[in-house]
Amino acid sequence: MANDREEIVDLFLRIGLDAKTVANNKVTANLKAVIQEAAVTDGCSKAVGNILYTVATKFPANALVHRPTLLEFIVPLKIKSPAQLEAAHAYLGRLGSENLQLNEFEEACGVGIEVSLEEIEDAVSMVVEEKRDAILEMRYRFNVDELFGKIRAMHPWADTQIVKQVIDDRLYALLGERTAADDEKPVKMKKEKLPKDVKVIAVQTSEELNPFTIFPGPEENTKEMLQKHMEVTRGRVFTRFPPEPNGYPHIGHAKAMFVNFGLAKERGGCCYTSDDTNPDAEKNEYIDHIEEIVQWMGWEPFKITYTSDYFQVLYDYAVGLIKRGHAYVDHQSAEEIKVSRENKRNSPWRDRPIEESLKLFNDMKMGLIEENKATLRMKQDMQSDNFNMYDLIAYRIKVTPHPRTGDKWCIYPSYDYAYCIVDSIENITHSLCTLEFETRRASYYWLLDALRLYQPYVWEYSRLNITNAVMSKRKLNKLVTEKWVDGWDDPRLMTLAGLRRRGVSATAINTIIRGDRLEYHIREDLNKTAARQMVVLHPLKVVITNLDNKTISYLDAKKWPDAQTDDASAFYKVPFTNAVYIERSDFRTKDSKDYYGLAPGKSVLLRYAYPIKCTEVIYSDDGQTVKEILAEYDVSKNTKPKGVLHWVAQPSPGVDPLRVEVRLFDKLFISENPAELEEFLTDLNPESKEVIPEAFAVSSLRDAAVGDKFQFERLGYFAVDPDSSQEKLVFNRTVTLRDSYSKGGNK
Repeated sequence: MANDREEIVDLFLRIGLDAKTVANNKVTANLKAVIQEAAVTDGCSKAVGNILYTVATKFPANALVHRPTLLEFIVPLKIKSPAQLEAAHAYLGRLGSENLQLNEFEEACGVGIEVSLEEIEDAVSMVVEEKRDAILEMRYRFNVDELFGKIRAMHPWADTQIVKQVIDDRLYALLGERTAADDEKPVKMKKEKLPKDVKVIAVQTSEELNPFTIFPGPEENTKEMLQKHMEVTRGRVFTRFPPEPNGYPHIGHAKAMFVNFGLAKERGGCCYTSDDTNPDAEKNEYIDHIEEIVQWMGWEPFKITYTSDYFQVLYDYAVGLIKRGHAYVDHQSAEEIKVSRENKRNSPWRDRPIEESLKLFNDMKMGLIEENKATLRMKQDMQSDNFNMYDLIAYRIKVTPHPRTGDKWCIYPSYDYAYCIVDSIENITHSLCTLEFETRRASYYWLLDALRLYQPYVWEYSRLNITNAVMSKRKLNKLVTEKWVDGWDDPRLMTLAGLRRRGVSATAINTIIRGDRLEYHIREDLNKTAARQMVVLHPLKVVITNLDNKTISYLDAKKWPDAQTDDASAFYKVPFTNAVYIERSDFRTKDSKDYYGLAPGKSVLLRYAYPIKCTEVIYSDDGQTVKEILAEYDVSKNTKPKGVLHWVAQPSPGVDPLRVEVRLFDKLFISENPAELEEFLTDLNPESKEVIPEAFAVSSLRDAAVGDKFQFERLGYFAVDPDSSQEKLVFNRTVTLRDSYSKGGNK
């Protein structure tokens, strides 16, 4: 007996556990069995050993049949964190003894998902910033579990040890060394009772109203400016989402919406939507679409305004800028301005008399000067180290009707001039923009200071980029106008309209943390909302010879993996006849050990139906192409094959299943960063779109409507495209079931 105990202790030590583990007989027996199932009796790392111990003590009893499969993921550390193991136990517990779909299991457990240190640091910085005031007030008495919870929601598969270390480091950087006072329990103060006839009146101080308590703000605002500003904002956060209407918003704009609308909402404030300064590129189509897509994304603007609403005000400010000696009319060409800025050389007209610039600027407005013959430039600092202080253009002549103001104006303000002034006019508290605008902050504040206007706080955040895609509206416009894609809403584009048409929900887009996590978050959302259905992309006919061709039975198929038998709405009916169709790639003429499909003499299970065994292969006239399969089914279900296939049956003798068109989309570009290429169009992926015109679908899909979303079992997530008609439904593949899923959908 002693020798047995020594052997067990030695076994446990080999997997990194200590001798105390042997104390509990039940745990000892379970753990020994788990080690043997995992085939690590010769030893393994301590990390694997700790997970095996948890499996031995907490594995759901109703899912023991799946424990060997789980161990295959644990030993190579494909499942390595407590969060992954917890998710695996929860998934397998719900599954019980039913057949395990590996792709669903891997997705549920985050297999293959690596959360980088940078992602963790970004998440920690964000949640600490959100709770900054409370942390500074409570110091080390702040409940750190609250931070952990938020980060867990953002990155469920992040290493908790790394998260803890990053949080500790971030708090130390913010608070410094822990003091004795941090360890003292807070003293509860008794509430002083006031006489009944005394009324308490809450008084808001200017400090409480100051909107810059979230972030440090500019110091140039006078007391009068700030007081006037706060009369409007009442201490709330005002932001502005200003996409230029020169194209359809893309996924980068989704992040901008989230930052602008999200911050305002969190702080009880409001967000404007506005911008239109360039009549050459802007269209009413784009203006209308921006309003519509903002609402689809779930945001409600406080007010929709336009830069054109302020054209007269902006013009008047420009006149005032000239009068103060801070602007001048320049006659250099665009190329000449470029060269002079590169060489930090003043324009020959920089010091022209104020009265002369005023007259010329009025001539520009009246249409008396030709296009490209004059601009109004701000007199900034041509010797600055910041390129964006080199006398930026404030106004240019454009003899082009504007979508909203028509031909009223022939001069238009530049983005650099109008943006900050409109921010100030609309009492924006926080002007939020991406990091490439960081160098423009100096110009932003220079102009507001020159005009003696209220200055919002400018805060930059990282832009969102997606690999194998372009985000530049200029490049997107080229793809659309030259017909490399099928319009602004082509499902291969990262425009929000394209993503919506592809079947991506606004919820999935709004939960995105980083671009490279896009598909993961889409799957997370669709896994909860897209009902399961069966569709066969490349049908191969299987004739069941021991079933009468007139016999039709109707079987229950699950819309959801955890469907309860007493919930009829969680199931749909599928006909089962003697003619069914499977994926052509799910059949091989030669079997192998690692193959789970159908082969001569081999059995597979038709999902929700019966096991079938291939008895004969019928070839086409060429003697090589498989025409159809003859098979027998096991009505008793005594056969227990490993492979499980999706299928679609003939609804009645001689009648084909529902025919649908399926469009499979892949990355539009071959390179991860095509925007860096000189000729980005040469990098287009010729296989980015595959159309399957004659796929077979279960009849329950017949009434699907445009925008409806489904999971086609073993194939991916799909949505009904607007091109659908009463004659034929069209489905777009939104995303595969997992990153490594092959195009054929059967690996």
